[in-house]
Amino acid sequence: MSTVIWVAVVAVAVVAIIAVGYVVLQQQRRHRLRDRFGPEYERTLRERDTRQEAEQELIAREQRVNSLDIRSLDSGTREAYTKKWMEVQERFVDAPGFAVTEADHLVTSVMAERGYPTENFEQRLSDLSVAHGRTLDHYRQAHEISSRAAHKEASTEELRQAMVHYRILFEELLSAPEGATNGDRSPRHTDPRREDTIDDERTGRHDPQGR
Repeated sequence: MSTVIWVAVVAVAVVAIIAVGYVVLQQQRRHRLRDRFGPEYERTLRERDTRQEAEQELIAREQRVNSLDIRSLDSGTREAYTKKWMEVQERFVDAPGFAVTEADHLVTSVMAERGYPTENFEQRLSDLSVAHGRTLDHYRQAHEISSRAAHKEASTEELRQAMVHYRILFEELLSAPEGATNGDRSPRHTDPRREDTIDDERTGRHDPQGR
């Protein structure tokens, strides 16, 4: 009888250890996904029925992006794109709507150069979320303003903000170090307040006193 009791105790202990191990693994996975996707983790959680479903989707995004040939840009290509952005930004003063459309195309071009598929906007968001989750909402806002601008439904101030939003992701896509592996996060995230200052200077926006 004592042998049966010991076997039962051991079995319960093993089950308990397995259960604890499972919980620990789940927590570790959750922390990793939160850290990697940033605000996109919470957004996906809100859009799905269960946490498990949301986390499975994020893992599927990682697996998809890991299968892509995501590559960094060489210094010459980065310089060329930086020059193109400056040209687009300078055109904002005379043709803000056109400049925003060009900015959208330029961001898409950089994505393609990096190896991201660009045919579908929602898929672009999904793929970018793996390495650029912390700046992805800027892209959403810029794209939304750009879509309204195409129907002449965006103000000049909104168009200026779209340029700021586009530039944040644009610079992050450009700044990934050479030799970065698939899924590596960009090493820096641009401060939107700094971007406001930069774009104020180049888009001709001044305060009431002309500064």
